[in-house]
Amino acid sequence: ARRDDATTAFIDLATDDSVTFAQLARRVDAVASELHRNGLQPGDRVAMLTPPGIDLVAAVYGVWRAGGVTVIADRGLGLDGLGRAVRSTRPRFVIGPRQARLAAALRWAPRATRLDVGDLVSADVGDLPPAPSAEAPAAVLFTSGATGPAKGVRYLHGQLAAQRDALAATYEITSDDRLVAAFAPFALYGPALGIPTALPDVDVTKPGQLTAAALDAACSRIAATLAFASPAALANVTATAGPESSHPGIADLRIGFSAGAPVPAETLRSMAALAPAASLHTPYGMTEVLPVADIDLASIERADLDDPRGGVCVGRPVAGAEVRIAPLGFDADQLPPELDTGVTGEILIRAPWVSAGYLGLWAIERAARPGPSGDWHRSGDVGHIDADGRLWVEGRAVHVIDSAGGPITSVPVERVVERVLDVRRVAAVGVGPPGSQQLVIVIEDPDAAQGAADGDVAARVREAVDQPVAAVLTAPSLPVDIRHNAK
Repeated sequence: ARRDDATTAFIDLATDDSVTFAQLARRVDAVASELHRNGLQPGDRVAMLTPPGIDLVAAVYGVWRAGGVTVIADRGLGLDGLGRAVRSTRPRFVIGPRQARLAAALRWAPRATRLDVGDLVSADVGDLPPAPSAEAPAAVLFTSGATGPAKGVRYLHGQLAAQRDALAATYEITSDDRLVAAFAPFALYGPALGIPTALPDVDVTKPGQLTAAALDAACSRIAATLAFASPAALANVTATAGPESSHPGIADLRIGFSAGAPVPAETLRSMAALAPAASLHTPYGMTEVLPVADIDLASIERADLDDPRGGVCVGRPVAGAEVRIAPLGFDADQLPPELDTGVTGEILIRAPWVSAGYLGLWAIERAARPGPSGDWHRSGDVGHIDADGRLWVEGRAVHVIDSAGGPITSVPVERVVERVLDVRRVAAVGVGPPGSQQLVIVIEDPDAAQGAADGDVAARVREAVDQPVAAVLTAPSLPVDIRHNAK
């Protein structure tokens, strides 16, 4: 719709490159026609090893226009994770700069045709193949690998379009909006939504290093109305902020988003001081289905007052999404019964934008799509729905502590300890065989020795937690996934 528009479509502040909608459309057509000339067939997988930026956006949309399937595994997976992801897809083509293509040739995709992204975006526009249908495969996106090796998630064109529509409807996004994407993969939504987009100057493998100055520069450059950043990125933005009046670009935001991990209300409050006119939202979802639910800061604060031990309230399901709470450990051969209001179980989701499944992981896909129809996605998260219809997330199913007194979910315990001790990160873990696991609390404290916590600290933890605590430990750091900086 904006292919003849001279308005700026995309800016990368790390390189100071920019492109208009018309220029972007031409580059997309150039990529698509050049891939067609190189023999790309509908459904061929194309590994996108181009660093985040304008060339990556043009190449992704060019592959889609040509009928190919983009394999998007970002550097946030780490080098080993990136290599495993690419190998698992067996791509027919690799698009990237020379160094990335060489790595792919030697280790990750030795049989793939390797194409230089610079040659593609600057090629002459020739014949274009027929546009793909809504039922055609479009992408393989990789999960963050926070709970195991990253999994390839398959999407069809129609599912990506439905996801785009859901985001636009949920946040009332129009062509007058402008987006800053501090989480690089989120930048791909900009052209789909038809809005100008900017990438701030930050290393995508270190989201926690985004500064207030870098975010403000990106917001100011495009007069942003929307900004998306991970919780770790927002925490550093607020930590590096100057006086409230020193970040006018952030102050003009209409909406701020943060997702990928639980977002502390304290971080959002600090962000609210920088963006007083903005509505601050934390959409809940995952690589397999986004968005699922949404909540803003005011609603988070109300929920915390209603139930300070309930976990993380992620709001009500967005329009078009259905949520079901199923019994823990249910049999995936059948669609499980729905639990009563307030009862903790595993979160299942159904929506038009739920992905098509996993790539090659048939057993995992079967377990993740319970029942004969397979249209419900098993999120792997546990939680409950309260009497007001709000969804609460209490942690991951694999992190549930199977104690003699019954299951203990991790997040409610962790949040209580974090508040009592005023610390940033805590892990509640189960030690011992299932059925008799004991609850152990591990506190991240860079200044403390690794081992048993101070006696006073342990006493405060045991007093705050309404479950028997076998041990309280400290560790200088807890392991986190690179993409979101979440444990």
